[in-house]
Order: sequence, then structure tokens, then C-alpha cells
Amino acid sequence: MFLNDQETATDLLYYEAIAKTVVRLIGNTGEAPVTIGVHGDWGAGKSSVLKMTEAAVAKEPKTVCIWFNGWAFEGFEDAKTVVMETIVDELRRARPTSTKVADAAKKLLKRIDWLKIARKAGGLVFTAATGIPTLDQIRHVVDLASSVISSPQDHISMEKLRSAAKEAKDYLKEGKEEAERLPDHIHEFRKEFVQLLDAAEITKLVVIVDDLDRCLPKTAVATLEAIRLFLLVDRTAFVIGADELMIEYAVREHFPDLPPASGPIGYARNYLEKLIQVPFRVPALGPAETRVYITLLLAEAALGSVDGRFLALIEAAREDMRLPWKSRGFDHATVQQACDGAIPQPVGQAQMLAAQVTGILTEGTGGNPRQIKRFLNTLLLREAIAEERGLSSEIATPVLAKIMLAERFYPAFYEQVSKAAAADPRGIVEALGHLEDDVRGVASGGPVPAALEGDWAKNEWARRWAGIDPKLKGVDLRPYVFVTRDKRGVLGGLVAASHLEAIVERLMGPTLTAKGAADDVGRLPAPEAEEILEVICRRIVETDAFLKKPKGVDGIDVIVKKHPGLQRRVIDFLKGLPTEKLGAWAPTSWANTFTDQTVAAEFEALREGWAQSGNAALKTAAELTSKRRGR
Repeated sequence: MFLNDQETATDLLYYEAIAKTVVRLIGNTGEAPVTIGVHGDWGAGKSSVLKMTEAAVAKEPKTVCIWFNGWAFEGFEDAKTVVMETIVDELRRARPTSTKVADAAKKLLKRIDWLKIARKAGGLVFTAATGIPTLDQIRHVVDLASSVISSPQDHISMEKLRSAAKEAKDYLKEGKEEAERLPDHIHEFRKEFVQLLDAAEITKLVVIVDDLDRCLPKTAVATLEAIRLFLLVDRTAFVIGADELMIEYAVREHFPDLPPASGPIGYARNYLEKLIQVPFRVPALGPAETRVYITLLLAEAALGSVDGRFLALIEAAREDMRLPWKSRGFDHATVQQACDGAIPQPVGQAQMLAAQVTGILTEGTGGNPRQIKRFLNTLLLREAIAEERGLSSEIATPVLAKIMLAERFYPAFYEQVSKAAAADPRGIVEALGHLEDDVRGVASGGPVPAALEGDWAKNEWARRWAGIDPKLKGVDLRPYVFVTRDKRGVLGGLVAASHLEAIVERLMGPTLTAKGAADDVGRLPAPEAEEILEVICRRIVETDAFLKKPKGVDGIDVIVKKHPGLQRRVIDFLKGLPTEKLGAWAPTSWANTFTDQTVAAEFEALREGWAQSGNAALKTAAELTSKRRGR
């Protein structure tokens, strides 16, 4: 099952209310021009609202709707003239048999061609008032001459010289004559555009601009400047879908010398508010809306968008979301009633999954529809892989979803959890249980793990994540780490490269053999060294025999001495070993390994803990080692 991430005209979120309001507003403005903003974060559903708006506007008589995707024209030399040219061309295509439209469009396109010439001349349009050439203009003429002069003599053709002369002549003639009457030129452009609308017999032109917030600042501002040319033209409406914060950023980047604002609102926000007369904000989804959205997404993927049962679910969902604060979250009774008493199996499965992950996704994604959809795609894919591997019985969807939240939104934290799970012979991360109890105000028995005392307990994201159900206390996380890891590592078998496998075997051998691999280990890049370390730690853990010094401990010492940045990983490995099973080797095998003072202090604290343990052999070895260090 795959959930399409493209914008859709199928309303799963009851955004139709926003689209209908936009259409009604356009209709109520009469002939007056209007600019409407549909704002929201990336993935909030702006494009879907715009698609619904386009579909509704297209039904209006004598109305032409043009869709312009700013991102599609990223990289064009002059986005401003591209916007203008696109609008004129689309109007001409809307009335292909009209000679009046063709003639009016031709006049406008000629004016746009002049703007291109002025643009090529180095921004003459914007300095016409002073009559003084800009550096860009001078640079253009210099570049033009240099391109000819720099050619080897035998490669200068008469055609190249004629082209250079013609371009320079056009610059001197067209630029100077047109620049002297720039205000008239803009006025004539708007006048001829009205004539084009008259020729096309259009009562309203609606231009929908999407993905403007994905553009580079230069393209975004150029598109807005082109829209500004039409602001005083009657019978035009622009609907702009963009994250207003990204547009403000584009304005600040494009006009870096703006003075500080004298009032509470900055110049970048003032620019946007002057351009966009009516803003709409697409809201984030709450828990009830998220549950409905997940159910409908999965039901549509399973049944199809034209299936009568799915259409019945859509109607029931709209009624449920009409007053979201009263919503029951699309519960079993609501769905059963919509399906005439018999819930299809795919819909039942969708309901179950929605109930399991709604809380996690609402919290983790901030109610962003695109992030929810992508998260679900990844979740479904991994469950399918687990099923093919015969791991379905080992995987609980809510636990997998919670682990994936950490993977998606806090990779460093996820890595810590996955490594701790791999290092524990039961796959249990004790620190997580303590953290979950701490967040919920529940007292935990036993010593508090160092990870809880450090970053985890103080990190706000980790604490919020730990407070999400289900609890992971006492859960074997190894199957989940195996399913979620996208690269080979401690749970994915041996490293793939044969040269790394050979080094692993040597490091797992006797002391002299392990030390003999030191030079090869020193030549490894850091990621490969870390991968080898993880493989050796996994092999040691898998033996579940720690009374005698396990094979691979000397190899770990070799790796860390050549790659000191991995010292903390070894401390984490040692902390994860079962204290009651450890032999005397644990406190005595690391005489010169931990050169980092912070890590060395952590090892001393760990050794002191061993000295207080009930394991007699470990306790004695730890005490003796501490005494020798004290001398």
C-alpha cells in the first residue's frame, strides 16, 4: 500500500470550507482586484486547498483560472517576465479562435520583450529615473566586448561581430528611448492588459500561484513583483499559496539593506501584508482530525477514491469534523453506521492503525498532513518487510511508530537508543524505563542509569517523547531497531566489505593477532571503524559469557587507541553488560584506553559502581584496580 504525496482535490481534511470561502470572496469583490494568501507550513495542505479552489472557480461562467507554479520556473533568468508571459499565453490559449485576443496578446508580449531587453541591459528599468548607468549595465557592455576580444583572432567571425554590434546598438537605442518613459510604459501595459481581458470576454481572471515558498529569494520576490504589476488591474484575483515566514525571509534576503523597522512590524512583513490583502491560515490537525485523516488515507488507498463505501466515509468524516471539538475521533460506531453496519476489512484495519498511532503522530508531527502521510508510508513499508521476514509476531505497531518518531525527529537520540538495545542481551534499554517513570512521576527501583542522569533527563524533546504511550519499559527493542535501521550495523549482520570482515576476524582473535591489525585499523575512515566496533560489541554480547575475558576485548582496545573519538561508545557498551555476570577482566582490561578526561572519569565512576556490586570477583578486581591507581 502506498499513499500518494501529491496535492489532491479529494478533501480528506474538510478544507473545502477554506476553498469555498476563497471563491466566495473572489466573487464578492466584483471588478476590484484582490490578492489572497493561503498560508501554512510546508505540507500543511496549501496545495490541496488551491486545487479545490481551482476546481470551484472553473465552474464560474466567463472566468478563467490560471495555475502558476513558481518552483517549476526556478532557475529562469527573469522570473518576473516569465510570470507575465505565462499569464498572457494562458489567456491566449483560453480563447484560441479569437483574433482579437491574439492581437491584444501580441501587443502585450512585445512589451514583455522590451522588459527582457531592459533586464539584459542591467536593470535599466529600475534606474531610469536617474539616467545614470548602473555597475551592472557597464559590466554588461564590458562583458560583451570582452567576449569578442578574448577570442583567438582566427575564431572571430563576421557573424559574431555583427551580433555584438547589433546587441550594443539595441541596448543604446531601445534602452535609452524606453527608459525615458518607463511610467508610461507600465501604464500602457496595464491598459493593454485590460484590453486583452475585454477581447477575451472575461469577467474575472483568477491566477493561482503555488509553491512560492520553495523558491530561492530572488525568484520568490521577482514573482511577487510581477503580481504587483497587476494589482491595479480590475477583474484580476491572485491566490498565493506560501508559508509567510519563508516569504518574509526571501524579502529580507533580497533586500538586505532594509532599515530597522520603527514599529512592531518589520519591513518584510509590511511588504507581504501590503501585497496580500486577505490572508487565510491552514490550521494544524488536532488529535481527532489526525485520527480521521489517517483512517481516510488508508481507506482510500485500499478501496479507491470512487468506491461508494469510501464516499460514505468521506461524508461521515465531514460531519464528524464539522465541530472538531465535539468529535469522537471517527469511532467504531460512526464508521459502522457509515458502512451500513458492515465495516470492510481494510477499513477496520485502517481504524485499528489510526487508533494505535494517532496520539504519537499528533504529538510528533505537530499535526502536519504531509509528515503524517510520509510517516505512514514508511511505517507500512517496514511492517511489510517485517512480515516478509517472518517477524510480524515480534513487531507491535504502536511500539514501532514510537521508535520511528525518534528516528525521524531526533536521529541522535534514536542512535543512542538503538545502540543501547543492541548492547543489552535482552534488548531492553533500562534508561528508557527510568525516563518514562520520571516523566510520569513514578518512582523507579534500582540505580538510575547514567544516560538518565545526563542528556536524556534534561532534553525536552526526549522527555515529551518518553511521555507518549506506549511505554517501552521492559520491551525488547531489538526487532524494532533491526526494522528501522536503514544502514547495515550492529543488528544487520557482518559488515558488507570483505576487507572489513577480514579486519573484524583479526580483531576477534588472540591478543597478538588483534594488535597486529592496528595499522590497518588506523587507516580506516571513522565511519568504518565505528561499524567494526559495533560488530565486535554485538558478537561479545551474543556470547552471553562474560566471566572470562571475551574474544574481541583486545580488538576493542586497538580500535579505540587508533580512533579515540569512539571511547564513549565503549563506555556505553560496558554499561550495558550485566554486572552480575562480569568477571575480573572488566575493570582491569582498559589501563591506557580512555585518554579523554571526561570519558576516563565516567569509567572510574563505573568501576566504583562495580566495586559496590554483589559480584564478588568483579568487586575485588575493581577495588584492587582503584587502589593501584590511588598509589
